[in-house]
Amino acid sequence: MAGTGALVGGVPAASAEGRHYVIATDITFPPFEFQDERGNFVGIDMDLIHAIAEDQGFQVDIKPLGFDAALQAVQANQVDAVMAGMSITDERRQTFDFSDPYFDSGIQMAVLATNDDIRTYADLRGKRVAVKNGTEGAAFAESIKNHYGFSTVSFADSSSMYDEVRTGNSVAVFDDYPVLAYGIEQGNGFKTVTAKEAGNSYGLAVNKGRNAEFLQAFNAGLRNLKDSGRYDEIVERYLGAAAITPDNSFLGLLKSTFPLLMLGLRMTLILTAVSIVIALALGVLFGLLRVSRSVWLRAIGTTYVDIFRGTPLLVQAFFIYFGIPTALGIQMSAMTAGIITLSLNAGAYMTEIVRGGILSVDKGQMEAARSLGMGYLPTMRKVILPQAFRTMIPSYINQFVITLKDTSILSVIGIAELTQTGRIIIARNFQSFTMWLIIGIIYFVVIMTLTKLSDRMEKRLVK
Repeated sequence: MAGTGALVGGVPAASAEGRHYVIATDITFPPFEFQDERGNFVGIDMDLIHAIAEDQGFQVDIKPLGFDAALQAVQANQVDAVMAGMSITDERRQTFDFSDPYFDSGIQMAVLATNDDIRTYADLRGKRVAVKNGTEGAAFAESIKNHYGFSTVSFADSSSMYDEVRTGNSVAVFDDYPVLAYGIEQGNGFKTVTAKEAGNSYGLAVNKGRNAEFLQAFNAGLRNLKDSGRYDEIVERYLGAAAITPDNSFLGLLKSTFPLLMLGLRMTLILTAVSIVIALALGVLFGLLRVSRSVWLRAIGTTYVDIFRGTPLLVQAFFIYFGIPTALGIQMSAMTAGIITLSLNAGAYMTEIVRGGILSVDKGQMEAARSLGMGYLPTMRKVILPQAFRTMIPSYINQFVITLKDTSILSVIGIAELTQTGRIIIARNFQSFTMWLIIGIIYFVVIMTLTKLSDRMEKRLVK
């Protein structure tokens, strides 16, 4: 990673020119960062960072992680910086170093356009409000909820927060006013009902004490963009544009989003295929340990199974992607962490499938082979496992399907598989019902196809 080891406030060890920086962001936060129909990362933040990079002569890679995961990635030194509409606060300054402010925000409350009952904060008494984790809107809601007598429910992304109100489970959202303004312009079905509350400014953040030369270059580029008028052009492009009315019918959305959805499906299938092959190998290895005569080998197999079946997949993903690199001082790609997570998790279940398959083979098979002079391992390889695998096929295919669905959890570490791709699209077009219907159909077609193929394979092997 570029620029590590520089001291903030001192003379930078090197210039940012010619360097390469990885920027984490949350691409479900229009108009600051989102993905357009062609899959490009656009928005005020994205256009600004690319313009500043061009002005200062460095390069950037954008890593879409979601807001919470982006902050953790910076702290774990998995990325160089986070630029995601992040408010500059004294509390965050304890952990991060910030650039100069690039946008002055503020908070507003919004309700469904059809809701005429909620006009003030006082009308929220006894009701529930949706907020997004770690945002200024969430902090403001928490600061006034006891006074006005309402409760809050938190979500990891903006689209889920707005959907919570659409379902009627919550009555309002607190969000940054430009985000609300953009969404209303795009026809998200909301309206603002309160005046803008004073808010903090947005800034780019790096880990405390690192990448000083990058902050210096960012600030210099920001000044140049403001002096040239290019900054105003970028902001006007998103906050001053007229409302767009795309074709949001089922067929219209399917046509416009199909290429992106297929990329997401491709990532889902790659993750699943690679992970399930590794999981099978782990399952055979630890499955043999689980039926070993040695108490120590059985203990090793049991410990592995208990750890990965006894902890949530989400926790495993965070630990492997953020925890291990931080502890060991290494870097790990999201793809690598995702495959390791899925493989170890599925491997624990495959271990039990293999163990069950081995135990289903009549004990006389082992005794007969040993009486003919075959060793334990040759007997397992040539006699027991071939018979066991036949009984394991239905369970193996079932685990394949479960692993395919589990890939959706990896969106928390920035992998754009099918479910995360859907969230990204919904953040842009606000068509949650239709998009989740399309995604559900894609999953159904893929899983049913796999199931039918497994049925045919099982019938052939039985013959």
